[in-house]
Order: sequence, then structure tokens, then C-alpha cells
Amino acid sequence: MSPEQCHNDVEGCAQHIAERLGPDLRVAAPLGLGKPHDLLNALYQLTTADTSRSLTLYTALSLTRPHPAPGLEARFVGPFVQRHFGEDAVDPAYAVDQARNAVPPNVAVHEFYMQSGALLRSGTAQRNYISQNYTHVARDLVVQDINLLVQLVARRETAEGVRYSLSSNPDLTLDFIEQVVQSGRPRPLCVAVVHPDLPYVSGHAEVQQDYFDLELRTERAPPLFALPRQPVDIAEYALGIHASALVRDGGCLQIGIGALSDALVYGLRWRQQDNTQWRRALVALDPRGGTHALAARLGGLTPFKAGLYGASEMVMDGFMHLQRAGILKRRAWDSLALERAAASGLLSSATPGGHYLRGAFFLGSRELYAWLAELEATDPDALDMCRVSNVNQLYGDHQALATLQRRGARFFNTCMMATLMGSAVSDGLENGDVVSGVGGQYNFVAMAHELHEGRSVLLLRSTRQGRGGIETNIRWNYGHTTIPRHLRDMFATEYGVADLRGKSDSECIEAMLSITDARFIDALCAEAKSHGKLASDFVVPERWRNNRPEWLREALAPWQAKGLLPAFPFGSDFTEVEQRLLPALNWLKSRSATWKGRAGVLGALLRPGPVAQGEDEALARMALSQPAGLGEHVQRRLLRAALRRVRAKAD
Repeated sequence: MSPEQCHNDVEGCAQHIAERLGPDLRVAAPLGLGKPHDLLNALYQLTTADTSRSLTLYTALSLTRPHPAPGLEARFVGPFVQRHFGEDAVDPAYAVDQARNAVPPNVAVHEFYMQSGALLRSGTAQRNYISQNYTHVARDLVVQDINLLVQLVARRETAEGVRYSLSSNPDLTLDFIEQVVQSGRPRPLCVAVVHPDLPYVSGHAEVQQDYFDLELRTERAPPLFALPRQPVDIAEYALGIHASALVRDGGCLQIGIGALSDALVYGLRWRQQDNTQWRRALVALDPRGGTHALAARLGGLTPFKAGLYGASEMVMDGFMHLQRAGILKRRAWDSLALERAAASGLLSSATPGGHYLRGAFFLGSRELYAWLAELEATDPDALDMCRVSNVNQLYGDHQALATLQRRGARFFNTCMMATLMGSAVSDGLENGDVVSGVGGQYNFVAMAHELHEGRSVLLLRSTRQGRGGIETNIRWNYGHTTIPRHLRDMFATEYGVADLRGKSDSECIEAMLSITDARFIDALCAEAKSHGKLASDFVVPERWRNNRPEWLREALAPWQAKGLLPAFPFGSDFTEVEQRLLPALNWLKSRSATWKGRAGVLGALLRPGPVAQGEDEALARMALSQPAGLGEHVQRRLLRAALRRVRAKAD
């Protein structure tokens, strides 16, 4: 059976939906890439134009292009956004209005995961946020009387008829529709919005044509949202090198997104491709031998022969780089007999089928999307995009199989802060403000404790830039936690790894202090003693005093000088001139937060120093070669001072 009606006009499709479902729309839309922005915007516009209508949207990760502040930020970001995202890019209008606190009263948007930090100042977003484990979302949606599901899909014509692929987002759709049917509730109207550039992924992500009730396929579609690749700094490289020693050959890998995850992927690739240099760098970072001891017990120091199996809620660029490096290659089969044979080393490498990467949604660069399309064409069994209940938890009919497939699992996730006793703060602040969401982090941490030889590793920078200067991310206590201390496992910072599993509170505190920035160790130690959690005669070892940024820079200087720790390890979406501008702009931004920093900027203005290399090109890129008016003259002087100061520090 085909969809009852096919549309080629967005507004016409929206009008048809509105007339069919009535004035109250209760909509479910995928997180991230799978959201059809054009159709959602048309439905939003219909609702905002008619107060007798209402729209309630359940979704997550509503991606919008950066909206820079006026001044230097706008001069840098504006041209980049237009070039990178494309002139035809479309933001979800409700998300733009959310950020402005301008969502009308007849619209409610409920998200269980937000674009990190984007909606901290949005009252409606904060009030309507739903805190859920990723695996509980489908269950909770069933009782919300959803009458419409809209999803971006890929379309393929076959000899048996048209097929759709849920592609980037089989994560919740399959679980949600199945549970709605099982509950006896009415199935929502399901609309397939075809995108010509969305990679077609077969297997579990593929559905029959009659899965959807309506199809919307227009002549042109907005470009797919592509994440810009981010820089990696020395501290993040140090963390990635430590973490990459915790991975065991033949094991299973889950990773998230961001600079810390990129650093981990780079560390794994370096371990594989230039093992001698990687080991030397690890020795330089680990003179106490703590990470080496953990590697001997839990991970490894040699290149990967058997390779890794990926099972991650999110498929991102890192898995592409690992596959190209010959690391992501251990295949798994959805057959208990075959998987047992593989685990015993009895399965021939010529055995057909099997996948080496399983995920619930994907999001990344355009290079990632092209790679996924190439996989479908050359090795369609390699990737299995499936429902999130199959990736983020062990429970259910697949438990025995999943446990075997995920042998030797390492679950790497990032957090914002950690406490000395091993709880983690990843999604929100103690005043209740939501930064992002729980997502699947709790799922993976809990799973690590259930799997034989499974381990959770939470990654965090030891410090951050606060309003009053540098602050520690390792705290005595905090008024909100994402991961409770009874699930404590492993934490990694740029200064090493703390293994907390099965340890007493005092042992955990000592382990966390050993990976804390030295500037904060004494105060944290004193606080732990004041609460009776650390022996009064405990003395901080002198070797922990080296936990300082300048020590890291010195330790990794030989490899940085050889160009082995580039700012953009996997390529950049920024031009060479923009890459020179980024450190200068970041220098200005970081110093504008404090009086001391602003004094430093003033000093740089008064004593700018010699001309920096490429200064004229940088000024031209920012349209400040010939400033007009006082404001542009001030911006030009600030930028020149920052370029020269950053260049002087680099030299």
C-alpha cells in the first residue's frame, strides 16, 4: 500500500494536515538531523497566525545556525555561517523564537535534550524541558496523545516498490510507533518528508512504503545540517592520549561528540598508526605510571589487530576516522551462535554479513554523510542504524546477544563537572537550569556496570574559564548530579585517569585529587578533611603539584613542534585566515569576562607589539581594512592587538 497522498508543496501539505487533524496538533519529530524544518515551520506559522489553533511539539536537539552578537563576533561568524551552512539553510522557527523567549502561548515545545547551552536564558524552554533517559522517551510519548509524526527520510525505488529509510533517525520512531500500536491507542498520522541528500541506510532503518500515510517530496530541499569541525587544544590532546590507553583490542566502543571525543579518536588513531611516538607522548604525560598501570590491566599500548566494534547511540565523524585507520573493523552478527563462534575465535573472516558499527542516530560533517552513503553502496552490512532500545540498553530479548557483542566495552562520555566522591554533572546546574539533557549518558554508565569487563569513562577538562577567572571542574560537592556516586567508575582529565570503581570514599577522593589542577588541590583536600572524608594526616604528594597547564605544554612540546598535534586534527571548515583569527578572537572573549582580563586587553592596546604574520589578510577577512567610524576603528585596534598578542605567545 502506498501513502494515501503525495505532496510536492510544503504549505499545501501543512494545510492538508491541519484540515485533517483539526485545531490541536500534537506532534512528534526526531532529534537532530531527522527534523523536517520546512514542514515544521509551515505548521508553526499556521498555528501562530490563528490563536484558535494549538501546537504541542515533542522533540530534542533542535539545531540552529549560530546567531552571533554584534561586533567582531558577527564579522567573523556571519560570512562563515553563510558559506558553511548555505544560503538555502532553514532554521526551525520555533527554536529561534525559543531563544528569544518569543514562542506564542498557543505553542508548547517539549525537548528532552537541548543544543548545549543554547537555551539557558529561555524561560519557556526551561519550563517545558522533560528530563528523561533516552530509552524512556518512546514509552513516555505514548501517553501524550500524539496525532502527528513528521520525519526526514531517504527514498528508494526498487523492483518491489518504493522503500523508505529512516536513515539518520530510527532511534525513537520504531520504538514509539510499535508501543503505540501495542497500547491500543490510535496510530498517529505519519508523514515522510523526503530529502534527496539524506544517506539511504538499509537494514533495520528501512521500512515499507505503507509505514507512512503521507509523503512530502519537493523539487528543492534545504541543505542537511552539518556540524562545523572544532579545534582541539593541548589539554584536550593530553586527555585523549590518556583515554586512548584504556581501550582494549577486540573490544567495543561508544563515544560522544565534541573536542574531547575528537581528541580520544585522534589518540586511538595515533596509537594505531605511529605507535612509537604515541607511547613516547604517553610516557611524557604519565611519569607516575598511573595510566600505564591501567592500560596493562584494562586497556592496551599496542596497535589494534582484532579491531573494535562500535555500539553508540550517536554515529559521528570519529567512527569514520577509526574505520579508515583500520581500527573499527570487528564485526558482530545478530545470531547468538555466530557471535559465540566469533568470540571463541572459531568464525572465519570470510563469513558473510555482520556489522562493525551500530547506532541509533547520526550527525556530523558533510564528509560523514558522504561516507555513510559510500558504505551503503559498497558494504551495506557494515552499518546498522536501529532503534535506541537496541543500542542504549541490554534489557529485552536481545540481552544475551548484546552482552556478547559488547565484550570489552568502553563507554566514553563527557561531563561538565565531577565531585571528589565520584558523582558527575553533565546536563544541568544546581539552580535547575538545563544546559543540555541526560540523553543516553546514564544508560551507558549503568550498562558499563552490568557488562563483564565493561567500563564507563567520563571525560572532563580539569578547569574552566569562569566570570572571576579560572575555576576547577572537580568540586567537593554540587547541588545537581547526572550520574550518582554509586555508579562511579572512571574519570579522565588532561592530568590522568582516576579509577573509582569499588573504592572507598577516601580512596576516591585521593584518586580525583591526583587528576585535579594543582592550583585547587590544597583547597579541595582541606574541604574533604573538614568533612571527615580524608584522613587528617593525609599529605598531598609533591608529584601532583605538576598538574599545571605549563607542565602539559612542556611535556607535549616535542610533538607539537613536529606538527603532530594540529589545531584541527581532522581538517577544518575554516579557511587558513579564519584559523589564524580564531585564537585571537578567543583571547579577546576570554579576557572580557574579568577585570584582570580587561586590564590585559588594555595593556595589549597600549603596547601592541610588532606586526603579526598575515595581519592584513585577517583584517580584510573581518572587513576592517578601511574602518569607517569610531566603532570600526575600535574593533580594528582590538583585533590587531589580539592578533599580535596571540602570535607573541605562540613564538
